[in-house]
Amino acid sequence: MSFEIVGKLHKKFDTENKTATFQAREFVIEVDGTYPQFVKFQLTQDRCALIDNYNENDSIRVHFDLRGREWQGKYFTNLNAWRIEAGAAANAAAPAPVAAGDFPTLDDAPAANTTTSASAEDDLPF
Repeated sequence: MSFEIVGKLHKKFDTENKTATFQAREFVIEVDGTYPQFVKFQLTQDRCALIDNYNENDSIRVHFDLRGREWQGKYFTNLNAWRIEAGAAANAAAPAPVAAGDFPTLDDAPAANTTTSASAEDDLPF
């Protein structure tokens, strides 16, 4: 299952070699809201360089997966990033905000067709 989020790059950390064959890199984005949130993501292996082209305070869109595991009776969750897009791409892909007067109303709904024909009732898909 994949997710995506748009935020401002708050901090990026150096790549760490966890073992001889595994490396990881973390970064934090700030997500606006009533109470801004600082969300930490992880990049692994060849994806560690994905964050190199971005600077702190850049707007980015992060595509990520949730990863969870159990180790010695404790549970851990990681947000595993696999794609990062620049602010221009992030803003272009985001839906446009809806103004208060732009919400559809029941008056805008098309009229329902209340007539049925015998042939429509006999045309069952099974």
